[in-house]
Amino acid sequence: MGRPPAGEVAARTAAQELGLRLREFELAVQIEEVRTVPGPPGRARRVPREELERIKGAPDFPSGLRERLRVMGAHEASELLDISVSRFARLARAGCFRPVGLYVNRYRAVVWLYRADELRDFAENSPSLLAGRLPAGMRAVLAAGTDHRAPGWRARRVAQLSRQADTPWERAAAKSSVLGEDALAEAVPDPREREELARLRPDLLKVRSESVATQAMLDRLCLAEEESEVRWHRLMLEAELESARAIASFPGGIPAFHETPAGVPGRAEPTAFMPTPGGERRADPVTPRPLKPTPEASAPPPRKRWSLLRRRKPKPSVRPAH
Repeated sequence: MGRPPAGEVAARTAAQELGLRLREFELAVQIEEVRTVPGPPGRARRVPREELERIKGAPDFPSGLRERLRVMGAHEASELLDISVSRFARLARAGCFRPVGLYVNRYRAVVWLYRADELRDFAENSPSLLAGRLPAGMRAVLAAGTDHRAPGWRARRVAQLSRQADTPWERAAAKSSVLGEDALAEAVPDPREREELARLRPDLLKVRSESVATQAMLDRLCLAEEESEVRWHRLMLEAELESARAIASFPGGIPAFHETPAGVPGRAEPTAFMPTPGGERRADPVTPRPLKPTPEASAPPPRKRWSLLRRRKPKPSVRPAH
């Protein structure tokens, strides 16, 4: 195992030099306030010394960094926006802002955390949603039980992990991290590829000293459940796999289950790989070919944000959060 370069430091050392707790440092990496690089094989990612100097040399350090890392729950967030806690919870369930993190309190209820600067941006850009009646479309989907907090957090984490990945197969593993065993088996028929994705699969959530019951609840939160959400993440995974198979050999020297034909471009837009009607699997998922899009996929995106909301069944195992 190689020694780390002298110009790089471990995460704990970087956190100490920046005056951050480890959880704050992990958030800083997630939201790309701190750039990391791959460590030696089998070791954690590290922080270049020049990155630390860049951050510490900023005019607003350390107060500016701490403010950008400031997160809060529903009660503090409602005070920041000068609205009631119940109105904030409705806006959060409607997907007006996505959580950046979470924890489970002593009552085993999920507490979602939001970035303060994103809440201020929302207040500046959407002041009409902070007072008066909510739009009719938003009221309807909320009455139907829609809750976009967990799906929004999962989508955010998958995007963050994908950006931190160093290889096409690591990006594919990041996109597979929210799919359960059945959905993954359908999306990736080759058991050798599934084994490699499992080996590279990153953790969406790092839990420290939690009870078994709490851990089981958090494990469920990390998996997509709604059919539309599962379908979307499957689409993203299949697109990433097509790119990985086309531009990189199968990890570990194992021959790929699908041969890559000559002339296949490297990375294509995910929307080019829609599943065929009826859910039938494509014979050759590498070769691009025109597919008849589903009405849902071909419909132009509506202008109103709340028009994208869909019915979501509440999870019986998780108490309502604020």
